[in-house]
Amino acid sequence: MDDRARELRASRVPYVHARVVLAEAPTSAKPGAEAIVLADGTIEGFVGGDCAESTVRAQGIALLDSGDSLLLRITPEPEADQPGKLVVHNPCLSGGTLEIFLEPVLPAPTLVVVGTAPVAEALVRLAGHVGFHAVAPSALDTDVVADAAAVVVATHGRDEAAALTAALDGEVPYVGLVASKKRGEAVIGALDVCSSRSARIHSPAGLDIGARTPEEIALSILGEIVSLRPRPSGRSVAESHASTSDALDPVCGMSVAMVDASLHLDHEGTRVWFCGSGCLRAFASNPEAYQPA
Repeated sequence: MDDRARELRASRVPYVHARVVLAEAPTSAKPGAEAIVLADGTIEGFVGGDCAESTVRAQGIALLDSGDSLLLRITPEPEADQPGKLVVHNPCLSGGTLEIFLEPVLPAPTLVVVGTAPVAEALVRLAGHVGFHAVAPSALDTDVVADAAAVVVATHGRDEAAALTAALDGEVPYVGLVASKKRGEAVIGALDVCSSRSARIHSPAGLDIGARTPEEIALSILGEIVSLRPRPSGRSVAESHASTSDALDPVCGMSVAMVDASLHLDHEGTRVWFCGSGCLRAFASNPEAYQPA
């Protein structure tokens, strides 16, 4: 599991690490059991049977959105809420209660720095200290800006228009131009883009903190990026049971993530989702018994 986690981090793939911290007999999983939950709902490893895995999948996907860690308690019988835990009643559990700690591992947001000017070099040096992954390509293309949180152009007049246009075309959340106010206005005004798009460019890039040195200017730019960066939605994992990305198992009523990794079957042109194989078999043997009234 450690090797797989290192591979995912190296590839900048987000995932949730799940570890069983409590298992009350009878359970198929034991304390210390681990799994990785990917954004598509795939689970690698083992932290419980079908029903427990379904709950871990749904909560894991929600955590990749919220960015929060979670202690998940899955019980075969209803229990009152407990401080510091999300208690989920899973009526299909054939064993005892499980507690599983879920921790999202998210790649650092990418900062693309275009140029080799002193400010550009300072940005690359400082970015990692505030949680960014800095890259300095020789030119921008679709692949470079695809997942970028910010693009800063610091070329001092060299190919600025092409770099800025590529960043705008890629819908990068923050686009900054290192230039004086007068030159920046001239560069932006000459771009072959509509004014509503060019208005997204921050020039001069950075917060007004009286910066003078390349390092101070880089710090002001990073400060502006942090202040404007979109944050995770913070959607509560409890709310994920009622989200549009979940369905209800018609047999037991559990919330199921509507992803290919979840158990499902197609019935009369409608995809039906299940928390576990037992509910799927029950529905398949008598669908009419589980139709809405």
